[in-house]
Amino acid sequence: MAVSLASVACLCLVAVVSGDPCLIISEINADNPRLDTTEFVELYHTSGQRASLDGYTLVFYNGNGNIAYKVLDLKGMSTDDRGFFLVGSVDMLPKPSILLPPNTVQNGPDAIVLYHTSAARYSEKMNVTAHGLVDAVVYMTRRTGGAEFLAETLTPGERAFVEDETALEGDESIERCLLSEDRWGFQVSSPSPGQRNNCTPPTVAATVPVINELKLGGGQVDGFVELTEASAAGPLVLVVLDGKTDRVSVSVDVDATTSRNGLISVTIEKSYMKGDESGAVAVYSGTASDFPVGSPLSQIQPLDAFVFAGPGNKPSANLTETLIPGRLPYQLSNSLREGGFDLSRCGVADWERDPGVFWEAPQTPGQPNQCPWPKICPHSIVIPGGTDSPPHLPPWGNSDFLINELNTDTPGAAEDGEYIELWHPSGRRVSLQGIWILLFSAHNNRPYREISLSGHFTTSKGYFLLGSDRLVPAPSLRLPPNTIQNGPDAVALYRSPFGPPSASQRGIPTKGLLDAVVYRQRGSDKEAQELSKALTPGQLPLLEDPEVLLGDEALSRCRGLYPYDLSAFSVAAPTPLRENSCPRPPPAPEGVVISEVASGYWTNHSQQRAFVELHGAPMTDLRGLVLTVFDQVHSGTVIALPLTGSIDQDGFYIVGNVTGADQTFLEGSTVPVRGAVVLCYDLFSICRAGTALTNSSLRDVLVFSENQQLLSSLSTTRGRQVIPALRSVEAGPVSLSRCSCCEVRSPSSWTSSSPTPHSTNLCPSSAFSSHIDMCLGPLSSDWQEQAGDCSSLIKGKRVAEVADYLEQKCHCGISALYLQGANFSCVSGWLRVWGNIQALSDHQKALIIQTSHMNPSSAQGDVCSAPSTDRYTSAASALGLQIGLIVAVLLLLGLGAALFTYFYRRRRPLDYYTMELSEHAEGLSDL
Repeated sequence: MAVSLASVACLCLVAVVSGDPCLIISEINADNPRLDTTEFVELYHTSGQRASLDGYTLVFYNGNGNIAYKVLDLKGMSTDDRGFFLVGSVDMLPKPSILLPPNTVQNGPDAIVLYHTSAARYSEKMNVTAHGLVDAVVYMTRRTGGAEFLAETLTPGERAFVEDETALEGDESIERCLLSEDRWGFQVSSPSPGQRNNCTPPTVAATVPVINELKLGGGQVDGFVELTEASAAGPLVLVVLDGKTDRVSVSVDVDATTSRNGLISVTIEKSYMKGDESGAVAVYSGTASDFPVGSPLSQIQPLDAFVFAGPGNKPSANLTETLIPGRLPYQLSNSLREGGFDLSRCGVADWERDPGVFWEAPQTPGQPNQCPWPKICPHSIVIPGGTDSPPHLPPWGNSDFLINELNTDTPGAAEDGEYIELWHPSGRRVSLQGIWILLFSAHNNRPYREISLSGHFTTSKGYFLLGSDRLVPAPSLRLPPNTIQNGPDAVALYRSPFGPPSASQRGIPTKGLLDAVVYRQRGSDKEAQELSKALTPGQLPLLEDPEVLLGDEALSRCRGLYPYDLSAFSVAAPTPLRENSCPRPPPAPEGVVISEVASGYWTNHSQQRAFVELHGAPMTDLRGLVLTVFDQVHSGTVIALPLTGSIDQDGFYIVGNVTGADQTFLEGSTVPVRGAVVLCYDLFSICRAGTALTNSSLRDVLVFSENQQLLSSLSTTRGRQVIPALRSVEAGPVSLSRCSCCEVRSPSSWTSSSPTPHSTNLCPSSAFSSHIDMCLGPLSSDWQEQAGDCSSLIKGKRVAEVADYLEQKCHCGISALYLQGANFSCVSGWLRVWGNIQALSDHQKALIIQTSHMNPSSAQGDVCSAPSTDRYTSAASALGLQIGLIVAVLLLLGLGAALFTYFYRRRRPLDYYTMELSEHAEGLSDL
């Protein structure tokens, strides 16, 4: 028969487990049967006592647009005497402290967030933020989905909770329960507003027995183990192991006939399972004869296991990793009581072999466990008043965990410096729930070790380290020395929330594969063909070449964030939990610039696609360049792509989601609505961060954002950005195109136009020029404050700002490129523009003419007809004026010379002596 652990665990006592008390979102009921008249949000202070809510704000977010639709300032409020606080519908019982109209709490995809900072920061219709976040719940229904962005921002590494409206008859709510150790989760249960949550473990199949209670004696009382009944599992044996020798201390056959209420009790003689020593208890299929006393630790996987560590007495790494892979032993306290330690399964996690689900609680043989209410903050990584994620490390779309560095072979025979380093591209503390690492052997193409990382978290910078127990810095998960084989072998990373990847897939698992590295020793590349074919198809295994560096070396991710891409790795010095020490890139290619940029979000046109076009000399090698895209909304990087290959024979290279692209964007990543595109030459980590770029590393940049933080981080000042003008193109896709070949990093080189990937950009042409004469007044009352009056523009010859001034009047895509044949002057603060203005097309020409035909008032006409105080002439007009002046000066000089000669001769006529000599000369010449 199936035994439900719902009858086993019940949170009904108030006791301190660990950690300081805090305020949490405890329960949400967002969707009632029929009319939504009993919706509520329950907050709970884990002290179990009255607590002030001053400084807290509760914000409700709509997943459709990711904006706030309800903001509640909790200033002046407090929980009740048991720590509960209710916000809910007017028809609810018990009555909420804050009443809401019916149908206020939306059904999903949505989020409810608790903040602790100034309430003035939060308002309705604001964008989602993690600033000051204390706790958050992101939820959706099976019908809706679509809460990915909210989850990435508010609960990175966590999936949105799916509220299954069919789970229970009648109403149900989302209730927070402790899973294991300090790891919280949610489950659907019957609503319990103002009461303890119904935190009961899920139903366990009759084929899987689990350890439910234990007593670890002090050598004075017998030990005790309680198991759930599992008649379909066949004969069972309970094995107790010594934590120092890894050998069997005692084995006992489990007598299922003693079952009471689906629970089986087994007594262990008092000289074993001592609370002041380390050891383990494991349940296997079989009989006691299969595990004789004194026999070594079996490599057969147990059905369930519990490993414990006495004060100052740690069990061996081999015992821990074999019985509870990826978990930590239960650490017993120093104060050993006379009756020993009583431990009960209280966490609602649905997995076995995890000591973290056990808490100290009174022993209740054959009865439901009496578990304490935990006092652990679910988001202890975020402090009240905290800040948003670092500007250079935001959520990364659909990107998941990656293998970042691998050291499989260390100098010496001990092999005690091996490690595997993972990294999450968010660069933040992220849960590893449901993540598995499988170590494969190429000799049989099967995993020789499967390690669950559930219950673990990355560091605050996104790193997670597992490795030898003597490794420095200390790994979060320790492995026995010489665990990671030297090759040919493979390391594979999976997301598998329902158990080991190999349990549900034959052969080499590929479902849920996140990343993989296949590696070899010298002369062994052909031995890993099957692993390569399944995990990294079309690629040769990597060689961790010991001859590259003196001392130790590692395989480090240096050239990109694509999963299962072995070309991203280089042999480099080991840097566990630090930025990889990557080789410097080759010399930077010269003359490569960003030529065209388009975002798929700029228009709704069916042909609007995201891409970045580079231009340079044909066949230029692009190695060493990194294309980085920053997002104004996320305040950081969304794409960091090391470039490969060469400029084509026509001088173009396309990156993006368009036909014929040379490289594509990472899945889930694209050019944002507002942001920047940077062409960088430096270490990949520096280009990715974008915060330490120098003039030598910043090869080219296009900023299409007014975000000052983004502008300053890219060494760009106000006015050096280009915003796409959608009106400049008639009913079609829009891009930003470079129309000046050599002015790198200058907004004056850019204009809005129709996309032309792999072709010459569309630029303003004299073929569509029009003659205009416009008189423009100040744009706003703060014009004087922002840029001074227009005379300062004229004197400084800041054509780009004049163009921006005109664009704010026209909204038709005018930039400095359009003013090459125009003149402008300033009269009493009014700007007059006249001459020829180029355009892209007849459509844009018509918009410019329409702006020029705006009827100025008489005052404007009088002002513009007055004498100019300042005047600017375009480069073309200035050149013509210069030529005219030169010609005039030459004419005046010629006229002056002629007049001088004329007057000179009149005043001094030729004398006869001269004339006579001339005649003699003529006569001599005739001879």
